[in-house]
Amino acid sequence: MDYTKALGIPKGLAICYSGYREGQRPGHVYPTYNEVKEDLLIIEKQWQYIRLYSCDKHSKTVLEVIKNENLPLKVMLGAYIEAEKDNPNCPWGGTYSQNQLSKNKKSNFKKMDVLIGLANQYPEIIFSLSVGNEACVDWTDHLVAVDAVISYVKHVKANTKQPVTFCENYVPWLDKLAPLVEEVDFISIHTYPVWEYKSIHEGMDFTKQNYDAVAKKYPHKLVVITEAGWATTSNGYGIPVENVNAEVQKIYYKALSDWSISESILTFVFEAFDEPWKGSDDPNEPEKHWGLYTVDRQPKLAMQPISYK
Repeated sequence: MDYTKALGIPKGLAICYSGYREGQRPGHVYPTYNEVKEDLLIIEKQWQYIRLYSCDKHSKTVLEVIKNENLPLKVMLGAYIEAEKDNPNCPWGGTYSQNQLSKNKKSNFKKMDVLIGLANQYPEIIFSLSVGNEACVDWTDHLVAVDAVISYVKHVKANTKQPVTFCENYVPWLDKLAPLVEEVDFISIHTYPVWEYKSIHEGMDFTKQNYDAVAKKYPHKLVVITEAGWATTSNGYGIPVENVNAEVQKIYYKALSDWSISESILTFVFEAFDEPWKGSDDPNEPEKHWGLYTVDRQPKLAMQPISYK
């Protein structure tokens, strides 16, 4: 399905962006205006679309920079919803007090109103909206019921003009998210071969299989890949050390980009910059090393010039 018609945007390249540097993290220390400007000036040289995960101070700064500096970037803006249910299946802890879950529900609804407000404030910049991220997959630590996600989608759609989606791993779209499919304007999937113990030789075929499984199940709906990438470092937790380095990231990024362009699939590469705040204190924690650029904003091998004809 043609994403340009469904989303009302021209063809282009897309990437996930979170600008937290050393000593910064969500809810504590945020990137400054000038730091965000530096990042976006790097991004605009290669990509036309960026994905933001929340409606917090960082995302508001990004939108301000794009507007004030007249940058040619369009945004998929998300609201990051917190747990509304316990999830004993989460390996790193997904249980909370009833008081906390109740607070989260109220907070999540408020986040929808912030999302709506920003969508209406920046209609020329924000081209689509997401009501959450990986909140229904079996292993999530912020589990939200499908019915609740549907209610958020309906609320946002009723108060905005942009297409609305929900970003999730490809697996739930094949079963438990079927009721959500008819409510969203398009489906957004995540595909991570290396998290599923695939080598670089299997990676691109695996990504294609993930996409095809969802696209063929719902041929009447546009499917966008809102996360796909390859880490460059691992401590062995969740990702075998031998499966990640800068060379294999470059191979996967090139194959992913070529395939997305040839098949006219809007694909958000994960991600622009390494994020040292993520995961454990181990500096080789794989969560920290998905960027195509280092935390110091230096290009990795994948960012050597690529020519598209």
